Amino acid sequence: MPPRDNGHEEPVIRDNRKIDPETGQVRDSVPADQWAEQASETPAGNGELEAQLAERTADLQRLQAEYVNYRRRVERDRAAVREQAVAGALTELLPVLDDIGRARDHGELTGGFAKVAESLESALTKLGLSAFGQKGEPFDPTVHEALMHSYSPDVTEPTAVEVLQPGYRMGDRVLRPARVAVAEPEDAPAASDDDEN
Repeated sequence: MPPRDNGHEEPVIRDNRKIDPETGQVRDSVPADQWAEQASETPAGNGELEAQLAERTADLQRLQAEYVNYRRRVERDRAAVREQAVAGALTELLPVLDDIGRARDHGELTGGFAKVAESLESALTKLGLSAFGQKGEPFDPTVHEALMHSYSPDVTEPTAVEVLQPGYRMGDRVLRPARVAVAEPEDAPAASDDDEN
C-alpha cells in the first residue's frame, strides 16, 4: 500500500467471517473467488460437505440430548437430596413431638409452652410431616409395628386396639411406623388347634 501524505500506512482489513454477509454462503479459508473455482472443479465436494454437515449436526444433537438428560438427572438428584435432608431433620424431631404429645395427654401443655408446641407442629406440617395410626384401624405391617398381641371377640381381623406411639410419614415415605397393640379374632387359636388334631 502506498504511504499516506503524513507517512502512515492505511490499516489492512481482513474479513474472517465464516459466512459471507452478501451471499449467505459458508466461507472456507480459501477466498471466495478461489472457492467458486474449486466448487466448479469438484462437484463431489458438495456431497462431502453435506456429509460433514450432517455428521456435525448429529454430533450436536447428541450433545444437546446428553446435556438435557444430565440436567434432568441433576435436578432429580437435588430433589432427592433435599427430601432426604428434610426427612433426616424431621426424624430427629420425632422424640420432641412424642414429649409434646405426652405432655398434652397429662394436661401439662399450658401457657406459653402450648403456643410453642403448636408453632412447632404447624411448621413440621408445612414441611410435609403427618401423624398416622389410630385405634381400631386394621393392622398393616407396612405402617404398623406390633409391640403387643392378644385375641379379642370384638375384632374380625387383626386390628390395632391401642396406639402406644403414633407413626409419622412425610408424603408417602414412612419415617416411623405406628407402634400398636394388635388383637386378632378369638377363633384363630381354635382353628390352629383343630388343624393339629
